[in-house]
Amino acid sequence: MPMHLDQILETCLYVDDLPRAERFYHEVLGLELESRQDERHLFFHCGQQMLLLFNPLVSRALNDHFPPHGSFGPGHVAFAVGQSELAAWSERLAQHAIPIEKTIDWPSGGRSLYFRDPAGNLLELVTPKIWGLPEK
Repeated sequence: MPMHLDQILETCLYVDDLPRAERFYHEVLGLELESRQDERHLFFHCGQQMLLLFNPLVSRALNDHFPPHGSFGPGHVAFAVGQSELAAWSERLAQHAIPIEKTIDWPSGGRSLYFRDPAGNLLELVTPKIWGLPEK
């Protein structure tokens, strides 16, 4: 029987200030906090997937439960949004004084808005059309 992967369950970014990241991802992006472990991680619901934010120094330490992991430097994650939602997202980012670094209108007809979280990770709000996928 052929096997194939068809969903990413978790995406992970690394942040150096968990309280600041929690405020940003909850208050600005509206994600629901699932759990936190002081100084180690924040786990957020994002639809049917999870966004995990780890402190790289703590998550790299060997422990009994998880293999050590962590990276340094900015990561990237793209959140799917509908074309009709982009203007409202631009306004919301402006209300929180978060600059949009770049807007790209893709040849396939989709559009991306790029901005940074407080740790410097590059975040993207993008219409699924850029990959030929339907909007939700």
